[in-house]
Amino acid sequence: QLQLVESGGGLVQPGGSLRLSCRASRFNLNYYTIGWFRQAPGKEHEEVSCISYTGSTTYADSVKGRFTISRDIAKSTVYLQVNSLKPEDTANYYCATQHRGDCGSLWDAYDYWGQGTQVTVSS
Repeated sequence: QLQLVESGGGLVQPGGSLRLSCRASRFNLNYYTIGWFRQAPGKEHEEVSCISYTGSTTYADSVKGRFTISRDIAKSTVYLQVNSLKPEDTANYYCATQHRGDCGSLWDAYDYWGQGTQVTVSS
């Protein structure tokens, strides 16, 4: 079964940075799209960034210029560099995957999801 494992979350002050990782097991990122979502308490899952199986990337307006998504196919890992963090970025961050999927898909459209990594931005 395909598996995703996130890491890299933590507590950071406003303006700080983190690098989140999504390690994919048992599948080739050349054929799978990876989306990064976040969910704050009481809110729906929000796609903040995505890298398609072709390598194209998308970002939510709220994170453009601050977040950068990338992938290392040899390591089967997708990274989300999050800079200039704000308190409103506080959420549980998840990665999700779908075979040859489209970025911008809803949470439920993905096929597999990780367990999430918590990002807390607070002074």
